[in-house]
Amino acid sequence: MARSRRKVRDGEQEADGSKKAVIAAMGANLAIAVTKLVAAVFTGSSSMLAEGFHSIIDTANEGFLLIGLKRAKKPADEKHPFGYGSEVYFWSFLVAIIIFALGAGFSIFEGVEGLIAGESESINSPLVALGVLALSFCFEGYSWSVAFREFQDRRRGNGLLRDFRDMKDPSIFVVLFEDSAACLGILIAAAGVGLAWGTGIPAFDAIGSILIGVLLGVTAVLLAIEVKGLLIGEAAGPEMEERIRDRIADQPEIIGVNELRTLHLGPSDVLLTMSLDFRDDVVSQRIETIVTEIERRVRDAFPIVRRVFVEVQSQQGHQALAGGAGSSEATASA
Repeated sequence: MARSRRKVRDGEQEADGSKKAVIAAMGANLAIAVTKLVAAVFTGSSSMLAEGFHSIIDTANEGFLLIGLKRAKKPADEKHPFGYGSEVYFWSFLVAIIIFALGAGFSIFEGVEGLIAGESESINSPLVALGVLALSFCFEGYSWSVAFREFQDRRRGNGLLRDFRDMKDPSIFVVLFEDSAACLGILIAAAGVGLAWGTGIPAFDAIGSILIGVLLGVTAVLLAIEVKGLLIGEAAGPEMEERIRDRIADQPEIIGVNELRTLHLGPSDVLLTMSLDFRDDVVSQRIETIVTEIERRVRDAFPIVRRVFVEVQSQQGHQALAGGAGSSEATASA
């Protein structure tokens, strides 16, 4: 029963959880964007305008993530024999670029323009601006909580930062990054509006817009760094590889694992390749049976491993072809 639940969780439920988090963020950002922009026109606040534009970009970004999640489900075809799982990585990387180019650029431009122009008019109805920001913070907080709960469900118990870095589903950590930046941006905007109102110096509002732009720029860079590794190709993790090696070691006919490699083709799609050294007296029919059994056991333990390729090769032959690099990969005799 536990194994069955794990299979479901590692497959369709994780995809549904990702989609739920993205839709929650998209709905919240759309409502917030309209509210902020109306308030920006009414109050004339640069920080509020920057925050409104920020929410519009976040809404568009969630749309891009939904596109990525949908396209990643396309079945493999002749042109893409391993499927389209990495589509979600591409669209997530595009989100990081958009946040940097549009979000950060517009916010900094708006703030700098306000400082250069030497804003002399006070913010109209600052209490309205602060009220809108408080309401926006509640919506953003809800969206953040949905993504964080999904992240908590997928944690491996290796510490918050380690679990975050090990997550292979960008739709979750992109939403977490965006919503965290949005909450901080709202606090910055509120500080800018409050200081401009309390001191009578409108420049504080423009400075708030610049700080929001810097925050978005830093967020975009961090997102790009995280998604870049997934886009290039990352291993499934040492824990999975170690457990697979343990299962292979149970076969007395196998005397060594020359090499074992995993690669994430998508958040829930892992490619596994391995080179095995069998005893010389094992007949081909028995090797075929063992290879089939290994694949069954691996898939049973790790449902996200969709493809398994096994190469039968002696340790000496593998090391010769690898130029000696495979020696560190070989395991002790089973």
